[in-house]
Amino acid sequence: QVQLVESGGGLVQAGGSLRLSCVVSGSIFRINAMGWYRQAPGKQRELVAGITSVGSTNYADPVKGRFTISTDNAKNTLYLQMNSLKPEDTAVYYCNADITRRFGRQDYWGQGTQVTVSS
Repeated sequence: QVQLVESGGGLVQAGGSLRLSCVVSGSIFRINAMGWYRQAPGKQRELVAGITSVGSTNYADPVKGRFTISTDNAKNTLYLQMNSLKPEDTAVYYCNADITRRFGRQDYWGQGTQVTVSS
């Protein structure tokens, strides 16, 4: 079994910061890539930021310059540092991991963590 557990969400005022964490556990051969997605009420889930196993990153335009994605490979942990938060960043944030296990490769998702930014 593979589990992704997010933490770090909460309520913050506009202009504030939060850091999300996602710990990956289980029987894993290799983590190929990881990412953060978000879904606001009434909207589709969208990619926020992604990072590959060699450290290449990409960001959605609305968060460029404000959010930073990173990993601690020794701890199988993914982070998202969110600065200068805006009310439009309010959403449930989900961790995603592209993982190779002994018998194949699969996408895994965390349960989500709520981020609410008040104006």
